[in-house]
Amino acid sequence: MAKKPSPSSRIDLAKKAKSNAPSKESQTKIENGRFRRPNWLALVFILLIAVALAAGLFRTDEKTVVDDKVGINAIVANYQSGAYSEVVIRDGNVRGIRKEIEETLVAGRIIKTKHADETILPPYDTLADLGLNDPANPTKVTVEKNVWGNFLVEFLPTLLLVVIFGVVAFFLLGRMGGMGGGPMGFMRSRAKLYEPSDKDKITFADIAGAAEEKEDLVEVVDFLKNPKKYERLGAKIPRGILMAGPPGTGKTLLARAVAGESGVPFFSMSGSEFVEMFVGVGAARVRDLFREAKEKAPSIIFIDEIDAIGKRRSHGMGGGHEEREQTLNQILTEMDGFDNETHVIVLAATNRADVLDRALLRPGRFDRKVSINLPNIEDRAAVLQIHAKDKPIDKSVDLHSIASSTVGFSGADLANLVNEAAILAGRLDAKSITQEHLQKSIEKVLMGNTRKSLAMTDYEKKIIAYHEVGHALVGKMLAHTDPVHKLSILSRGRALGVTWFLPEKDRVLVSKSKFRDEIVSLYGGRVAEEVFFGNEHVTTGASNDIERATDMARDMIMRYGFDEELGPENLSSRATEWNYLGAEWETLPISPKTHEIVDGKVRDLLKSAYAAAKQIVLENRDLHAQIAETLLEKEEMLKEEFDAFFAWNTNVPDKFPG
Repeated sequence: MAKKPSPSSRIDLAKKAKSNAPSKESQTKIENGRFRRPNWLALVFILLIAVALAAGLFRTDEKTVVDDKVGINAIVANYQSGAYSEVVIRDGNVRGIRKEIEETLVAGRIIKTKHADETILPPYDTLADLGLNDPANPTKVTVEKNVWGNFLVEFLPTLLLVVIFGVVAFFLLGRMGGMGGGPMGFMRSRAKLYEPSDKDKITFADIAGAAEEKEDLVEVVDFLKNPKKYERLGAKIPRGILMAGPPGTGKTLLARAVAGESGVPFFSMSGSEFVEMFVGVGAARVRDLFREAKEKAPSIIFIDEIDAIGKRRSHGMGGGHEEREQTLNQILTEMDGFDNETHVIVLAATNRADVLDRALLRPGRFDRKVSINLPNIEDRAAVLQIHAKDKPIDKSVDLHSIASSTVGFSGADLANLVNEAAILAGRLDAKSITQEHLQKSIEKVLMGNTRKSLAMTDYEKKIIAYHEVGHALVGKMLAHTDPVHKLSILSRGRALGVTWFLPEKDRVLVSKSKFRDEIVSLYGGRVAEEVFFGNEHVTTGASNDIERATDMARDMIMRYGFDEELGPENLSSRATEWNYLGAEWETLPISPKTHEIVDGKVRDLLKSAYAAAKQIVLENRDLHAQIAETLLEKEEMLKEEFDAFFAWNTNVPDKFPG
């Protein structure tokens, strides 16, 4: 029967276990995937190399050159006459080294050359018989029997230098390969294996909105869980699923949800991790990744930002052996080659699906394409609810109102918005996050912080106030513009002032009338400067407005076919051409005459919009000045304050939804 340890012995054992336990620092190193070698080891290697090189650079080398093959009698005669400084007998060879020494400077190194005579020692003759052991002769006679020992003495420094270089090379290759798999570890896959049992497991229930997107992925998860249900009907599991959408819409988050729901091994890797400095590394890593996935099949491979390696291959002039293309070719082969009976699904994400190679997008490789879109107002409210769940949100906060004010925000933008509101509340020592904190965070995310350090004269502030009111007034008097949400003459980011138009709801289609009214409102600021300060005093403040108006007018005519004379023809498509060196450039597939007509149409459209904006400002000149002076005094004006100036005006048109 085992003896139960006494309390004192248990305390001793606990102390011993605690003392033998790895330190927090070493435990962190082990948890990171490998025990990192201390930096001093690399320093020691470098110092050894430096010492060896210095010793080799500044040492004095000696070498012996045999000039003549003579007889033993000649060597004995020269020995007796004192012509030699030394006589060396080694393995039956006799060498007489002369006294004369030549010194030569080669590459900063002094080389001493000794000339010698050499012959073979006659058999059965002793040194006494030859006369080479005369005690009265001062010439040194050396008999060497252990040649291997002398060899080590001569070549030990060189051998040590080779060993040091080998160790350093192994060390460097090991670091490049992550110290995994030996010196060639850099050829191994860098994919991270996501186990479903991880604490940060995410499911579809944790993702707000994206109902259609999740529906496409739920089928794949169900296939992995219940393959027989589909196989009995002849259905085959999709080889690849491509998730494409704007940045921040949750593509990677959906991939993690697939991993959490499926319960199968999930390999995650970024497209940029395949290709590095060595030729063939990308293809080797692809092979290794698919080998690991097939061993653990059924499994999922997730490649984030696949456009880094999946771009269209070149036309063949000078680019056929490009490393990225070889990596892409290997992916194509692994996804649908001869060995295609696997249960490995490739899940990929990109925001540049337009640049991907056609061979990658065909059925059999990426069978299913899931478009991840920006969230609508209901989805934005749900996303805000998730990000606000663990934060002290005030009861008066209306997240639906915040959602309506964030048209065009992605899921990542909304997460950043709530975080910025929490930071602002913390800076102000508030106990909870209020509606005001969230509204200010929206402005910060969209336009940046207020530049309080920017010093402006009163005249510049007045110009900015009249400029911003020009945008707001013209937009208010047009039927197809969005309502004015806020005016400000406080500088934010690169803007000296801001007029914020905010749509009341999400919009899918944009009409020709809305395009035109937006161009007119963009010219409102420049027109206001001209009307109130004179044509000679207009400023550069409208440069961005003019750029946006010009781009919008050109799109109306060249992309959307809104011009009646040119008709519904796309004139903005660009053709790719190649020169003999393989360089590419884009050209417009329209004639110079058509291009000239387009330029004229754009110019006429912009001039008419400018004239319409000027007419509105002139007709409401007094009201414009009244609003501008109020804004100049208050610096910021909200929608309710701005709309109060038009409460009595019956000429204000109702906003048309399109």
